[in-house]
Amino acid sequence: MSVRTLPLVFINLGGEMLYILDQRLQAQNTSEDNSEKVMNDIVGTMFNKAFMDELLKPQQLYSHRTLKTVLTRIAHASIMRLNPASMDRLYELMVMAFKYQVFLCPRPKDLLLISYNHIDTIREFVKDTPVVVNQVDETHRKIIEVYSSLSEGEFQLLRQTLLIFFQDMHVRVSLFLKIQVQNPNGRFALSTSGPVPHGTEVPGLIRTFDSKGREVRRSEFPTGGSYSSPIREGCFELHGDRIIRLGLNMYTVNHPEETHTSKAPSVKVTDDTPNLLAKEELNLLARLMGSMKAENKPKAETGFRINLFTTDEEEEEAGASCGAEESLFGVINIQAMQDEQAATELARIAGQFAEQQEQPENPSGNKGDDLLAMMDDL
Repeated sequence: MSVRTLPLVFINLGGEMLYILDQRLQAQNTSEDNSEKVMNDIVGTMFNKAFMDELLKPQQLYSHRTLKTVLTRIAHASIMRLNPASMDRLYELMVMAFKYQVFLCPRPKDLLLISYNHIDTIREFVKDTPVVVNQVDETHRKIIEVYSSLSEGEFQLLRQTLLIFFQDMHVRVSLFLKIQVQNPNGRFALSTSGPVPHGTEVPGLIRTFDSKGREVRRSEFPTGGSYSSPIREGCFELHGDRIIRLGLNMYTVNHPEETHTSKAPSVKVTDDTPNLLAKEELNLLARLMGSMKAENKPKAETGFRINLFTTDEEEEEAGASCGAEESLFGVINIQAMQDEQAATELARIAGQFAEQQEQPENPSGNKGDDLLAMMDDL
């Protein structure tokens, strides 16, 4: 069974990235024009039609290194720049936020409502730019078309795939610790109160039936929580009340405190063996990224830097301490390059992998084979 996990990963991680960047742009008093341009450029790149069409094809989930490389390129689609240490922190925040949402998702199908909350907020970020809003709407319609026909079992498989993908990420986030949804060891806590998922009953009742199907006795048992009846089901259309709050912007006035990851390292893969599928992954990235050219971009435009740390000194210290981790994730230093240079760099690295591992290529393979080859090999 092939379930399209990748589009939801990019939409939800991309949404979290925009939430964080918006919070940092405000914290650093970035001008309104620059902030608006950053949002428009990033959203326009993320919802690029060709890019989203590729993601919507059935394929296995990307590896962390590939996912981070693509998100790095998307984050630097505008005049804003993050150095590698800040990008590392941004990636960890994105992943932990989405993992939290998947973990507390009331039922597998509600992954769509979480994704729609992200899309709704992204649409609000670019509401003054009709062209970009149309891109978001078009992608939203495709998502509805692709996922509305999935069965409950397929949604369960999708959720299980995501949980397996995120299972080794236990980065502590200050916001989650403060609102007590994350334990000091980095694991999330499941609430034992609130409304139950739509379509289910409040636990605590045992009903006994006879051989004819008639109810003959009722008894109750303690549930250990304070559950209530489900709220009405959220809207799965283009616009509407999603009901579920997961996926909304956590960095608004409700949570004004600065959110950052702890210095305690998360559980990471220690195998430094080159990924056997890196060549195929990077070749695809080179094609996709090379097609994402910023149109009508003034040549004299100057960029600015966003820092996800409290001070520049803290950012530099983090960068010095995580140098080895950068090679683990395979981060490609493309944040200051133009699109053509990025594609060239990706192709060069892909060539290095080809030299290290002389794998015979399938001459009859088609474009779909490249996508299916991108398996997660952590």
